[in-house]
This record gives sequence, structure tokens and C-alpha cells, in this order.
Amino acid sequence: MTDRRAFLRGLAAGAVGGLGGVAASAAAGYRLRSPRAGPAAGENAAIADGALPSVPFHGRVQAGILPAPARATAVASFDVTADTVSDLRDLFQTVTDRARFLTTGGTPPAVGINGPPSDSGILGPTVVPDGLTVTFGVGASLFDDRYGLAPMKPAGLTAMRPFPNDDLDPVQCDGDLILQLSAGTADAVVHALRDITRHTRGGMQINWRIDGFSSPPRPAGTVPRNLMGFMDGISNPPATESDGLLWVRSPSWAAGGSYLVVRLIRMFVEFWDRVDITEQEQMIGRRRASGYPLDADGIYATPDYAADPMGDAIPLDAHMRLANPRTPQTAGSRILRRAWNYDRGTDEAGNLDQGLIFTCYQRNIQLQFEAVQTRLINEPLTDYISPFGGGYFLALPGVRTASDWYGRALLS
Repeated sequence: MTDRRAFLRGLAAGAVGGLGGVAASAAAGYRLRSPRAGPAAGENAAIADGALPSVPFHGRVQAGILPAPARATAVASFDVTADTVSDLRDLFQTVTDRARFLTTGGTPPAVGINGPPSDSGILGPTVVPDGLTVTFGVGASLFDDRYGLAPMKPAGLTAMRPFPNDDLDPVQCDGDLILQLSAGTADAVVHALRDITRHTRGGMQINWRIDGFSSPPRPAGTVPRNLMGFMDGISNPPATESDGLLWVRSPSWAAGGSYLVVRLIRMFVEFWDRVDITEQEQMIGRRRASGYPLDADGIYATPDYAADPMGDAIPLDAHMRLANPRTPQTAGSRILRRAWNYDRGTDEAGNLDQGLIFTCYQRNIQLQFEAVQTRLINEPLTDYISPFGGGYFLALPGVRTASDWYGRALLS
């Protein structure tokens, strides 16, 4: 297997290669639309064209964590450039103000005389949310000696750990902050990214970024497929178990947050497409067409591993069997998995640069994601994938009220 992996990766070589006062002024002049109100006149046409309704911004947890993947997303890591902790507070307040407006929608203020436009205009004269959610988090590097936050650092927040089958590019790893924008259309995501980066230019700068998309379920009524052709994210813990698996309880300022893992995974799709369909299904553990486990006749059926101790139906090293063995001992390592496809064209060798933006949420990275990933070391699928970037972050608690802001308990 080692020689085969080296050969495949050899063929794919080169694939991955002061804010003072801004918080108060950022939202000035913007008219917010209540999520419970009817659409403004300028929004009627957009809604008729299929734009999604606004997602309520305020809440105990961030609104982008629990919903199924939206059709379009962008994940961006940032380095903080704010000079002082006061500037850092202004930065977090500004991100909050912009997220609150963008997810609610409304009309930007009129253009001043000889001044630049107040909005990029790519959504037209009225900002329609189109189901936009903003997920904002912090990385371990924010807790260095720049802002005196070291004593506040959560014990479970570290730089991303490399695993034996990874090929991590430091340029595309970690960061002080993480921002994920998801919406029904790519232009809504791009609009939000441009708006937030415009208003925070003096406080944070993009470190790395990747755009993604979620395919519509095919057939209807199932779940989206990844670029290997298999349905992605079938087995997630039910919402009733989220309290014990997702939400951080300590330190106290982080309560209501959730640890976010981002993994950027290159798929060697041109080699995968040449693999026999039976071998593909044995590597995954499911039927490609239906999504059924190899030992069952329903997409959400629970595989019966106890009745298959030798792996005759579902191989012992199948991805789904390793990731979730469905034993009492591994129940606590389950994660909330969210994934999007990416397509970045071709690499320098002319190979397709496609893959997965894997994200997951959990209460403890070491006991959940890393436990799962350890079980997956040297699985057969590693011949056809190569994780190359991402990071570990803490998605901050939700913004509860109009006077609240991201990270208030951390920075107050």
C-alpha cells in the first residue's frame, strides 16, 4: 500500500502546493429588516426567484452550526492585525455588526457626495440574506502574548495535529480566526465576505480561503453526494444528543461554543474513477447508488457489525466501520459532520484539483475528532485522498441580543 500511495501522490505532485470607533460606525445608516416582518418591496423579486428567507441571528449558539449544509460556502482563516486589545474588541464588535446586518438584510445607506458606495452592489440595491449564516471562531494562536489572553485559552484548543496520511501545507493551516459564510447562492456568500473584509481591513487579514458547494440530493429525498459519487453525511448524531456531544462548558466564557475542525481534503478523482465499483463500495461500506450500508436495505439503516465479525458484508477496514464502530465504547467520539465539495480547477501537472471541505463540531477535539481520525489511519481510502490544510478552532458562543457581540465574555 505504501508504494501505491507514493505513486499516486507522485503523479499529483504540485497539487497543493487601528480600529478605534469602527464598531459603532460600521452599522450606521443601515436599515435592518426584522426576520419576522414581511419582505421589503425591493426583496419581493429576489424571494420569487428562490432566495431563502433570513436565518435568525441571535441565539445561545451560532446559527450556522446545526443546519444541514447550505448550497454555497466560503471558509476563510484570518490573521489578526489589531494593535491592542481595545482594537481587538472593536474588531469583534464590527464582525458582529456586519453579520447581524447581512443575515437580516436591508437597504444600504445612500452614496455620499464623491464618496465610495456603501455596498458592493453585487446583490442589487437591497441586501437579501438568502439564508446566510455566519460562523465565527478563534484559533489557538490568538491566545499568545499580543492581547493578554493566554490565561483564557481553553485547554482543548491547539494547533491542528498532523496524522500519518496527511500532507499538510503550513500556508493553508490554522489561523487566529475562522469565518465560515454559507448561503443559498455563491453571490450571497461572496457579497458577505467582501462586506466583512471591507469593514475589518485594519484588524484582520485573510490567511487562507477556500470556496465550496453542496450538491442537491440525487435522488431527491436523500442527502448530497461528494465528488467521489457517494452520499455524504448520512450518519450524524440526532439533535437530541447535541448537548453532550457538541457544546463546550468550560472555560465559562466559551459556554455555548463548539470546537470546530476544518480539514481540506484533496481527492485524486481521476484515479478514483478507474476503480471497480465493488472495490469503491467496499472501501466506503455503502452502495454508491442508494447509500445503503452493504448489509442493509435502507439508507438510514444501522449496520449490524455484531452479526458480521469477520467483515464478510462490510469489510473491517471500510471507512464507515472505522469511523463509527457503533459500540458503547466509541459512542462518545461521535461528531456533527458538515461537508462541502470544492473544485479549484487544475494543478500544475494538469490534474483536476477537487475534493472536500470537511468540517465537524464537537465538545472535545481530542476525544472526538482525533479519536475518529486515529481509527482511520491507513484505511484503504487514503490511497485516493490527501488532507492538505485546515485547522482547529473554537466556534464562539452565540450572540444572544442586539447589545451582545461575538466574544464579549472573553474580551470584556
